[in-house]
Amino acid sequence: MEFNNWKLDKIENIHFEEFFNLIENNRNHIIKTFPVTVSNCVDLKTTEEFITKNLQVEKEKTGFYFYVRDIITNKLIGYIGIKKIDYDISKCELFYFIDKDFEGKGIISKAVSEVIDFCFQELNMNKIFICTSKINFGSQQIALKNGFVQEGTLRQEFKNFEGILEDINYYGLLKSDYER
Repeated sequence: MEFNNWKLDKIENIHFEEFFNLIENNRNHIIKTFPVTVSNCVDLKTTEEFITKNLQVEKEKTGFYFYVRDIITNKLIGYIGIKKIDYDISKCELFYFIDKDFEGKGIISKAVSEVIDFCFQELNMNKIFICTSKINFGSQQIALKNGFVQEGTLRQEFKNFEGILEDINYYGLLKSDYER
């Protein structure tokens, strides 16, 4: 999948060192919203273990990972994942971030759109949801631009990097709404 100066790449094409560099370059920027990823990528060894574990998760079809790659520099500039897949009720969660230097260009919104297509077409999901920090307005805008509806606020649903439970906004997109 290729657009303008970027493309989506799959996990089997990712070298752990380039993913570590993406996390390292954005560590302070994403630590509040991606504490698990940040804590699993503290150095090259833990990052390699994290990518290896995610390769297994993808083989088991319990999660899927996409990477936004700048096709001019070949650098990773974003990360999108599918988790909490419930095949019984055909529902999954999306998470994503874009390198701080590429924010505001519409790249992650378009990349999320491609992953939404994958969820509905390839995984045959009926619903996709996104949970965002109440202060992450950029992520909320991406959800809304892609047709998601805020369904509510989940109280003390997310443990941040300091171990504090926070409220999150819950956005949902049904396949029937997406097809319209």
